[in-house]
Amino acid sequence: MIVLVDTTIWSLALRRRAQSLNDQELVLVEEWVRLVRSGEAVLMGPIRQEILSGIRSRKSFVALQERLTDFRYLEILPADYDQAAHFFNVCRAHGITGTAIDFLICAVAHRVGVPIFTTAADFQRYAAHVEIRLHSLLRRGGMSRLRGLGGRAEE
Repeated sequence: MIVLVDTTIWSLALRRRAQSLNDQELVLVEEWVRLVRSGEAVLMGPIRQEILSGIRSRKSFVALQERLTDFRYLEILPADYDQAAHFFNVCRAHGITGTAIDFLICAVAHRVGVPIFTTAADFQRYAAHVEIRLHSLLRRGGMSRLRGLGGRAEE
C-alpha cells in the first residue's frame, strides 16, 4: 500500500528537532519514518514544492532536493484539475473553503485510491463531503494518544 504524505508531516519530520516534538507529533514522525523506510510514502509535485519552499541555505536546499528525488511521485493528470474544481465546489456548497493545491491533492489521492497522511484539519473537513481517505494509525497501535486526525479512516 502507498500513502500520500502531505507537507504538514514532512515539515514535522524534517524541520523540527525531535526534542521539541510533543508525544502526538513523535508518533506521527515515527509513522513517517516507517512509511519512508518501507517505500510506502509517495509525493506529488506541489507537495515537493511546499517542502522545499522557505529553506534558506542553498546547501540544505540542494541536499533535500536530491533526497526527495528518491521518492515515488504521483502524476497529475488533466482530469485531476477538473476533479479538484468539483471537490472545491462541493465543499464550498457546504461552507468549506480550501486552497487549489489542497483540492488537487484530494483529486489525485482520490483517482489513485490512496489515503492522505496529514495533520491539516482542513482535510478532515473535506473528507466529510468528498471521496478521500485520510491515513489512520488507529489499527497500528499506539495511536490512542492521537485525537482529532479524523476523516474517513483508511480501510
